[in-house]
Amino acid sequence: MSAALIVLLLALLLGMQPVTTDLYLPALPALTEGFAAPMSQAQLTLTALLLSFGLSQLVWGPLSDRFGRRPVLLWGVSAYVAASIGCTLAASMELLIIWRAVQGAAMGAGVMCARAVVRDLYPSVEGARVMSKGLTGLGVIACTSAPLGGLLSDWLGWRIALLAVAVFGAATLVMVALYFKETVLPANRRPLHPSTLVRTWWHIARNPTFLAFSALSMASYAGLFTFLATSSFVFIKIQGLSKTQYGLLMFSMSAAYIAGTFLCRRLLLRWGVPRTVALAGGLSLLGGTLMAVLALVGTNSPWYGPWAIIAPYYLYMLGHGIHQPCGQSGAIGPFPQAAGTASAVNGFLMMVAAFFMGGWIGQHMDGTVLPMVYGIWFWSAVLAFSAWVLVQKHAHHDEH
Repeated sequence: MSAALIVLLLALLLGMQPVTTDLYLPALPALTEGFAAPMSQAQLTLTALLLSFGLSQLVWGPLSDRFGRRPVLLWGVSAYVAASIGCTLAASMELLIIWRAVQGAAMGAGVMCARAVVRDLYPSVEGARVMSKGLTGLGVIACTSAPLGGLLSDWLGWRIALLAVAVFGAATLVMVALYFKETVLPANRRPLHPSTLVRTWWHIARNPTFLAFSALSMASYAGLFTFLATSSFVFIKIQGLSKTQYGLLMFSMSAAYIAGTFLCRRLLLRWGVPRTVALAGGLSLLGGTLMAVLALVGTNSPWYGPWAIIAPYYLYMLGHGIHQPCGQSGAIGPFPQAAGTASAVNGFLMMVAAFFMGGWIGQHMDGTVLPMVYGIWFWSAVLAFSAWVLVQKHAHHDEH
């Protein structure tokens, strides 16, 4: 496979995640009203997706190390398309939650394999640069997903917005079937004995480099998830934006993320991973703190509006565009012979954080912006600690 084809496939596979969330979010208030469901149940459509997404990677990872990335991708993306159609046709909120859980489990195959493929083909620092290119593609997909979801939901109804997710999955499946070549040689495949799996998981889980970079990617994603899970209600229900306006707002967030991935590649060449991540930690903490201060000072003031959330969050998203490629590739880097399993554990940890955050949000959403703001502020502080302390201490520690 050519370098350009690898980046395109990475973008499509990694892009399954923002399509499944960002395209869906503008439709969330409408489908919640359509099913006459409470907000806590609406949040379950996200948390069920993410929990199954995280857990499934622990299965897909060892399977891909044993049987190869290609068969896991074909089965997983096929199941994703089927589950997306099930979401579109769901007759109740309970059925939608079930189909979203299946969708998340299937999505785990695509996203996990994409991260593992980078480690199959590239060493650590080059892997971070390639991953950042794939995540730039993810950002482009995310840019179009939210506005498209808003337009489809406004014009044609929320079911058509959900159907668009299935169309994207089908296009990705065709690309994988036609162009993806296996990246795990038969000689490097690992047996699926339970004792071997347990030893591999334990070896990964106690590696300080893995833990440092996983903390980075986990905190960064948790801050993003906090925004995603609350933003449609905050901007549409509380601050009165239309679905289309909300979609355009999400477009701008994705544009800031894309800028962060470009900045990541430039800084990696000049500074290397530790200094690049340290700068991004400052951006994240500054964004979270500014958002919190503006909310605490001005929530009930006439001057407080969407800009008071959006402007600081641009800083967070710039940092996110650096943390994700560095965090994901850095966590997997020490494990060239178990990249699928390491990718799975890293992805699982990110989704565990998002799952518990989703539960917290469902309990604390009170009709104000404060739960969103406090959640992002908390994760920006965790992110800064991970970037300034953990990564600086363990970035060069490499156990094989």
